[in-house]
Amino acid sequence: MWRPRLSSAAVTAFLLAQTGLLLFLVSRPERAGPASPAGGEARVHVLVLSSWRSGSSFVGQLFSQHPNVFYLMEPAWHVWAALSQGSAPALHMAVRDLVRSVFLCDMAVFDAYLPWRRNLSDLFQWAVSRALCSPPACSAFQRGAISSEAVCKPLCARRPFGLVEEACRSYSHVVLKEVRFFNLQVLYPLLSDPALNLRIVHLVRDPRAVLRSREQAAKALARDNGIVLGTNGTWVEADPGLRVVHEVCRSHVRIAEAATLKPPPFLRGRYRLVRFEDLALQPLPEIRALYNFTGLRLTPQLEAWIHNITHGSGPGARREAFKTTSRDALNVSQAWRHALPFAKIRRVQELCAGALQLLGYRPVLSEKEQRDLTLDLVLPRGPSSFSWASSTGHPRP
Repeated sequence: MWRPRLSSAAVTAFLLAQTGLLLFLVSRPERAGPASPAGGEARVHVLVLSSWRSGSSFVGQLFSQHPNVFYLMEPAWHVWAALSQGSAPALHMAVRDLVRSVFLCDMAVFDAYLPWRRNLSDLFQWAVSRALCSPPACSAFQRGAISSEAVCKPLCARRPFGLVEEACRSYSHVVLKEVRFFNLQVLYPLLSDPALNLRIVHLVRDPRAVLRSREQAAKALARDNGIVLGTNGTWVEADPGLRVVHEVCRSHVRIAEAATLKPPPFLRGRYRLVRFEDLALQPLPEIRALYNFTGLRLTPQLEAWIHNITHGSGPGARREAFKTTSRDALNVSQAWRHALPFAKIRRVQELCAGALQLLGYRPVLSEKEQRDLTLDLVLPRGPSSFSWASSTGHPRP
C-alpha cells in the first residue's frame, strides 16, 4: 500500500503551525453559548483512559448510549493520523489540547485536522456516538433511544459538522474515550482546570488477553504501533518482540501509580481504576458503580441493553474487532487461555510482570494452569484499589 511520506522539516513546520493554532483556540474567550446544560448545573467531563484492545469500545458504549451523555470515540485519532511521523510523547500536548477543546464543545479545534467543508462523517467513528445520531445533530433515533451504527450511518453522514458543537452543548455529560495518553501527568492541567469538572476512568485489561486481541487486529494497528515505538512514520504490523505490549503495560503502571501512590490533591475523587474482567464477571454492579462515580443513573432501558450486549452466544467474529456487538463477556475475557501458546504467555508475563502484580492478575506457571479455567487469574482487590479513596493514597492489599 502506498503511504505518503513527509520530511522531518515538513512535520516540524506542521507541528509548529498546529501548536500555534491550538494555543490561539485555547487562549481565546469561549464562544457565545450556555456555559452549562439546561438546569444550571456544571457540565461533567469524563475521560475514559485506556489502550487498544482493552474493551474500551464497550465501555465507551456504556456511556454513549446514556441519554445524558455526549460521547466521542478517540477524537485524538485525527492528531495521530495527521502527525504520524511523531512519537507518542511528542504528540501528548497536541492530543491534550484537542481533548480540552472538545470537552468545552469548541469543535473549531478540528480546523487543524479536517477539511474546511466537512460533515459529521469526517469525524473518526462518528456513528458510534448516539448523540450524533439523535437531535439536534440528526433524527435517526429519539434522544433517549438505544442507537445503532448501521442505521445511523446512511441517515446522518451528510449532516453539517456544526451540529457536533450544538449537540455537545445540550448534554450534562461530555465523555471522551482515548487510547493515546501514556502518562497521567500530562493530564494534570485538565484535572486542575476550573473550567472542567473532569473524572478519569482508567480501564485496564489482562495483558495476555490484550495480546490475543491485538493479534486479531494487527493490520489496523500498524500506524499506531509505529507512533508508540517512535519509528518516524514507519508502520509496524509484525511485532514479534512484543515491544508495543511492553510499552502499554508500562504506561498502565505509570498511570496507576501516579493516581494511587502519591496523587496530587486535585485528583481526589477524580480517578477510578476499572478492570475489564470485573465488568465481564459482574456487569450491572460494576456499571452502577461506574455511573455513580460519573454522576449518572442506570435506567431500566440501559439495564436491559447491557444484559443483552454481555450475554451473547460467543466471543465475536474477527470482522467485529472494533465493533460493540452482543457477545458472551466471560467468554471474551477468557479466550486467550485457549488461543495463545504457553511460550508466548510466558514472554508476556516477563515483560508485564509489574502490571500483572499492580493490577491484580495472577501469572500462570504452566500450560496446564493456562488451560484450567477453574483457576481464577483475576485476583480480588479492595475498594480503595479502584479510586482515590484512602488518605494515604496507598491501595489496600
